[in-house]
Order: sequence, then structure tokens, then C-alpha cells
Amino acid sequence: MFKKAEGIGYYRFMRRLHKSHLFEWYMEVGCRNGRVFSNSRSKTIAVDPFFRAERNIINNKPALHIFQQTSDDFFSSAFLKAAKVKLSFSFLDGMHLFEFLLRDFMNTEQASDQNGVIALHDCLPFGYEMTTRDLNNLPKGAWTGDVWKLIPILKAYRPDLKLTVLDAAPTGLVLISNLKPSSRVLATNYDEIVAKYEKLTLEEYGLEAFYDLFEIEDTEAMIEAGFPLFDKIKLDPSKALNPEKVSP
Repeated sequence: MFKKAEGIGYYRFMRRLHKSHLFEWYMEVGCRNGRVFSNSRSKTIAVDPFFRAERNIINNKPALHIFQQTSDDFFSSAFLKAAKVKLSFSFLDGMHLFEFLLRDFMNTEQASDQNGVIALHDCLPFGYEMTTRDLNNLPKGAWTGDVWKLIPILKAYRPDLKLTVLDAAPTGLVLISNLKPSSRVLATNYDEIVAKYEKLTLEEYGLEAFYDLFEIEDTEAMIEAGFPLFDKIKLDPSKALNPEKVSP
């Protein structure tokens, strides 16, 4: 039986986190309308191949860099290295096929501060239909694709990482910490991983085996505790930008 993520919604979690925490650099992959990253008060990087932002997305950020391109193209541009960016917190919600998210994670970790946190969305599906890889026959409702595979992949190939799996509705939020930007384990084994997991379905893997890999934690409890996972990477709130309008 599926364990549906029924905690506080992921958007509310992200909004509360950005309201209370300031980061040196925040990056978001898969943004579309900017609803999530609009809450950021940190220097922000937003990547999406098809933006449709019709809201105030800069607000009180000191800087906002928008890249309307695929994440693969963005990372290959070497912007992060050229700008000497060390990512503090990243939210990955791009293409819902595991090989895409795996590449996004690999590239993001490489550009992250070792005390940083990377969040993965949609790794807790609540039905088999939503896990399809068939882009020509997507379900009418929610579609998570097969990014659930990131959990067993990281558990198998990167046991050094800490995975905190939250019950954030509707399809979970996985917070990854204890990062090692110098690691090349995933890159070295990328072809092997894709070959091993590409055709594997959640039904074949087994729900019991999947849920045995982790504990599902209370999203609200993390919020009420003050987001302790981010203690090592947050900035002094006094450094937040408070822009003032200057009269001509």
C-alpha cells in the first residue's frame, strides 16, 4: 500500500523556509511561473526552459539570474564556475525522468557548499500510474515520473549522503545534506546506473522494499524546530536586502 505524503504542502514549507532563512545562494531548477523562488530573499538562480512568470519574482533579492534553457545547457555553460558560486540551498524540480534529476543532482552537488542542502521534489508517488516514463501517455492528474529512483540510487551509490524524507504534500520532499562536492562516484557510474534502473518500475522494485529504505519525517515538525538541517548554511538575517524606492 502506498504511503501518501499528507503533511504540510511543499510550497508552504519552501515559503516558510525562505521567510525565516537567508542564504548566500539559492538555486531552483524547474520554475515555470516562479511561484516558489519568488519567496527567496537570497541571491537566486532560476533555470527553466519555458518561463511563464507573471508575478513579482525579484521582490527583495539582492540578485536574480534567470536562465531560460534546459538544466543540461545551463550547467554546461559553466556560469556557476565563472561566477564563483557556491550554492547554499537548491530545489530541483525539473524533468520528471530519473536520469535528468540524477544529472541535475550531480551538477548541483559539484557546485554546492559542503554544508549546503539539496531538495528533490516528487520522489514519493501515491500511485503507479503517475510513475510512468511514457511522455505520450501521461496521467490526467499528478505525474511524478520515475524520480522515486533517486532514493534507491543514492542509497546504493552514495551512502555517505544524508537523506531526510519529508511528508510534504502531495508527493514528498527529499532533503539531501552531508554533501561532498568533490565526489565523482555518480558521474563515474552514471551509464551503469541508467542501464540498471531505466526499465525498472516501482511495481517490480516493490513498495515494501522502497519504503524500507527510509523513514518518512513530519514536515511540520521540521518547520516548528526552526529548520535545523540548515543551521550550518544560513546567513545572519541582518544581511537581508531591504530595498528602498528613491524618488527622482
